[in-house]
Amino acid sequence: MNNLITAKFGGTSLADASQIKKVAEIIKSNSARKFVVASAPGKRFSDDIKITDLLYKCHSQAKNGEDFSATLTKISERYSEIIKALNVDFDIDSEIAEIKTKLQSGTTPDYPASRGEYINSKIIAKFLGWPFVDAAEIIFFNEKGLLDENTTFKTAGEKLKSLEYAVIPGFYGAMPDGKIKTFSRGGSDVTGSIIARSVEADLYENWTDVSGMLSADPRIVQNPKVIDYITYTELRELSYMGASVLHEDAVFPVRKAGIPINIRNTNKPGDNGTLIAATLPKDIEKRAVTGIAGRKGFSSIRIEKSMMNGETGFGAKLLYIFARNGIPFEHCPTGIDTISVVVSSELFDQKREIVLREIKTELDPDFITIEKNLAVVAIVGEGMVSVKGMAAKVFDALAKAGINIRMIDQGSDELNIIVGIDEGEYNKAINALYDKMIA
Repeated sequence: MNNLITAKFGGTSLADASQIKKVAEIIKSNSARKFVVASAPGKRFSDDIKITDLLYKCHSQAKNGEDFSATLTKISERYSEIIKALNVDFDIDSEIAEIKTKLQSGTTPDYPASRGEYINSKIIAKFLGWPFVDAAEIIFFNEKGLLDENTTFKTAGEKLKSLEYAVIPGFYGAMPDGKIKTFSRGGSDVTGSIIARSVEADLYENWTDVSGMLSADPRIVQNPKVIDYITYTELRELSYMGASVLHEDAVFPVRKAGIPINIRNTNKPGDNGTLIAATLPKDIEKRAVTGIAGRKGFSSIRIEKSMMNGETGFGAKLLYIFARNGIPFEHCPTGIDTISVVVSSELFDQKREIVLREIKTELDPDFITIEKNLAVVAIVGEGMVSVKGMAAKVFDALAKAGINIRMIDQGSDELNIIVGIDEGEYNKAINALYDKMIA
C-alpha cells in the first residue's frame, strides 16, 4: 500500500451528490489518500451542461451587457441540490452573490470559471470533514502567465504538509497581483500533478469515468484492450496524437519527481486502471506495441530539388518559412533530393499563397507537390526497438487492407512508426493495425 496518495477526481466523478458519495467512499477506503483535488461538477447525462460552461456563459452574457441572472440561477440550483442531498451546512447564496458582484464589476473570465472547482471543493471538504485549501493560496503564475514552479512547490508543500488531510480545487491559481488565473480546460489534472509533486506523494491517482487508457479509440475499434502499464514517453506520444484521458501537461511535474500516475474509474473502483511510470515493471509481459492513435486534417507539402542535400540549411530555411507564418510542422520526412512538411490543413490553407510564394522565391525548388486530406496514424511502443520487422508488419497490415501509404516517418529512437494515409481510410487503417499489432 502506498504511504501517501494525491487523488484527483474529474467532473463526471463529481457531477452530483450520488457521485460525490462514491468518491467519499473511495477516499476513505485507503487512509493513504490524504490530499484530494476536485473538479467542478460535470455532466450528469448526455444533454446536461457542465457547471464550468455555465460560468463561462455568465461571463459572456455580462460582458455583452445581457442579463445573466437565469444562468447564475441554474448554477445555484445545481449546487443547492448537491448540498441538500449531502446534508451539509453550506451558504451557497453568499458564494453566488460574490460571483454576481465580480461579473458586474467586469472581471476576466478566469475568475467565474474557477468558481466551479472552488465551490465544489468547499462542499466536498465539508462533507468529508476535511480542511479546504484555496488553490489561489498555493499555486502561482508569473507575470507571463506561466506556472511559477519554485514558488508553487515550496508554498504548497509547506502548507499541505502541515495538514493531515486537505481538499484543493483544481484548474486555477493566482497571478502575482492576486488575480485568478486558470489553466487550459482539463487543467485540474495539472493541479493534481502539482499537488502530488509538492507533497512528495508516492502515487498520483487520477479518477475519471473510464477504467484506464485504451490501446485504440473505442469509437473506431470495438472493445480495445486497456493499457495496464505505460511509460511517460509512450503516453506523450499517444497523447500528442489525441489518445489520452489525461491533460498532457499533467505529466511533467510528477515525471520530474518520479511519481507514477494511476488512471482509475470512479464507477468501477475495483478496476486496476492504467499505471503511468518512468519505466515498465520488469515482471510484466513484454509487448511490442502499446497503443495506436491518430488524427485527421493534415496536408503534406513536398519539395523536390536536385542536389538539395548539398545546400547547407535548406531544411532550416524551409521550416522557418512555415514558422514565421505561424504554422507549426507535425512531421518532416526527408530524402536526398526531397523534403516533405506535414502541417495542419486548417492553418496552411489560411497562408497557402504566401507560404508557396516564399518557398519559390527563397528556395527555388524544381517541384512543389501538395497532398491534402491526409490522416496521420502513430504506432507507439518502447518494445518495438527490440522486435525485428516491425515496420514490415505495419506495411503488411495496411497493404492487406488495401490502404495506400502516402507518408512514412519513424523516430530515431524507434519508439513509434508514423504513416500518412487518406482520411477516408482512417478508420479502416486503425482497425487493420490494431488487429495485426495488438489484438
